[in-house]
Amino acid sequence: MKKVFFIVVLGITSLAKAQVDPHFSQYYMHPLWLNPALTGAINGDYRVAAINRNQWSSITNAFSTQGLMADITTSKNINFGLSLMQQSAGDGGYRYFNGLASISYSGIKFGKEGLQVLSFGMSAGLVNRRFDFSNARWGDEYVKSFGYVNNNLTNLTGKKGTTTLDMSAGLAYYDGDPDKKINFFGGFSAAHLNQAKDMFIDTSVNNGKVPMRLTLHGGARILLSDRASIVPNALIMKEAGANEIMVGGYYQTSVTDDLDLMAGINYRLNDAIYPYLGVNFNSLIIGLSYDVNASKLGNGAKGASSYEFSLMYSNKKASDKGYFKCPRF
Repeated sequence: MKKVFFIVVLGITSLAKAQVDPHFSQYYMHPLWLNPALTGAINGDYRVAAINRNQWSSITNAFSTQGLMADITTSKNINFGLSLMQQSAGDGGYRYFNGLASISYSGIKFGKEGLQVLSFGMSAGLVNRRFDFSNARWGDEYVKSFGYVNNNLTNLTGKKGTTTLDMSAGLAYYDGDPDKKINFFGGFSAAHLNQAKDMFIDTSVNNGKVPMRLTLHGGARILLSDRASIVPNALIMKEAGANEIMVGGYYQTSVTDDLDLMAGINYRLNDAIYPYLGVNFNSLIIGLSYDVNASKLGNGAKGASSYEFSLMYSNKKASDKGYFKCPRF
């Protein structure tokens, strides 16, 4: 029990000191969290998506993260979106909630037919983090004949939380020409631009302010035939002393005009390898991935792997001309 408690507290402490935000392996399935400039980067009028991530299944009340987003496009190249994310962990009642409204401008177009697009985006909202120790149980409360008795740590009872303003910005580029064999895409974003004060952050880290999270992402769609393609991609993310680097890709093939199958694998350096599968049926995308822990943590804790399940739907325009085949995972 001490080991389990230590692992959970260690994860929460890392969140508090380095402000390691919740993250997803299928990061392109929650594009508004990845980069606000991806708001409206679709071949349609609207898009909705949901994703669920569960970590460390062998630990009671381990990390559980959910994301929900929606965005719409307009004829003026101004797009709007809404992104929600929550995370919970531990008997100490750790809760993280992030709600952001985003806007992007995708009117900068170039190339022969204006199918290469440069988009700028911004988002603003709130981040709330809190603990609720009222349900926590401690070793000195356990009596062999009676079980757990009253909580003696009265100074830790009740909810302790903080809510701060959160602002992000980013830019993205994509080549939407369907006649090309290789279409590049990529972007850069900076989250927590305002670096608000946060009571959970040690003053020795960025003077107690939320550090910015810098993200660089990109890849390419490479056509192998009229019905098959591969999509290599990469992600580099940095926040205070925390770094995340992911590389990989997936293969996509059209079984019928309405059905695509996708399969791939990514590697998060010094952390995990995760294979994933996806089905795209008539604009509905279903994704499933499983993180196989490849770090030292896997040697000290059973069930340290994670899994994710995602859904995304976007309506199609009548014409596919200029269709940006956005990456799925």
